[in-house]
Amino acid sequence: MSQFTVRPLLDTGTVRVRDVVCSGECRHRSEEECTAATHLVFPYRGVFVRHVGRNDAVAEANQLLFLNEAEPYQVSHPVEGGDACLDLVIEEGQLRELAPKEQLRSGDRLGFRRQRRRIDPRAQALVALLRHSLSRNVAETLEAETLALTLVRRSLGDRTSHVAGASPGRQKLVDRAKLVLSSDLSRRWTLAEIAAEVGVSPVYLTQVFQQVEAMPLYRYHLRLRLARALDLLGRYDNLTTLGLDLGFSSHSHFSSAFRQVYGRTPAEFQRSIQPR
Repeated sequence: MSQFTVRPLLDTGTVRVRDVVCSGECRHRSEEECTAATHLVFPYRGVFVRHVGRNDAVAEANQLLFLNEAEPYQVSHPVEGGDACLDLVIEEGQLRELAPKEQLRSGDRLGFRRQRRRIDPRAQALVALLRHSLSRNVAETLEAETLALTLVRRSLGDRTSHVAGASPGRQKLVDRAKLVLSSDLSRRWTLAEIAAEVGVSPVYLTQVFQQVEAMPLYRYHLRLRLARALDLLGRYDNLTTLGLDLGFSSHSHFSSAFRQVYGRTPAEFQRSIQPR
């Protein structure tokens, strides 16, 4: 039985959108595979690691992953729980128009130089809005296409996305910290606990994380928790329970943090994905 569940949400020729859920049974590296087109993959639940040669990338809700056409890769799930991603394929001419040239490889075949880019909260909200709207048949085709292209444009923008910059060793340290955080999003981690898990001092961890991701570790963790809230808003009627389940101390704490990051309260976002 396949560990993947693939749900087509939209296919217009300009853009194809699928909801891909993986049970995460493959804890170690999978067999090599590749795609027939370049895919833009937005993880929104869980975590996995993508391996391209000697280059590894932790895939979680703060990241966009690029699966280049015909590029062999492997996947592993060091953290239990599997993952879920919104998978986009943009018509090649449109994607070349959207993608800054410096992000693309040279040559005739379309491909990105990097495995991943960190997206901002607005892009995370667009991922959730697009997925929920298509899953619930709220968005019409033209609106969904526009949302998808807006999401891609924002996720590739120099001012609205970020490429981690550091030595491979420091990047691996930060990736290990991300796996620790992702193993229990609702836990109120301390710096000492995370640092002990990855084998460095709390001071060194905070310095390296800031250097690689250009944001403090605590804020990165907050964005992971709030991205999980975006995923779950379609399932919870009681938003107080949702906030508490994600480790927030109260509904007001959850609502305030959500609004500060996404510009609207959880209740307002929830209303935006309801049938009109």
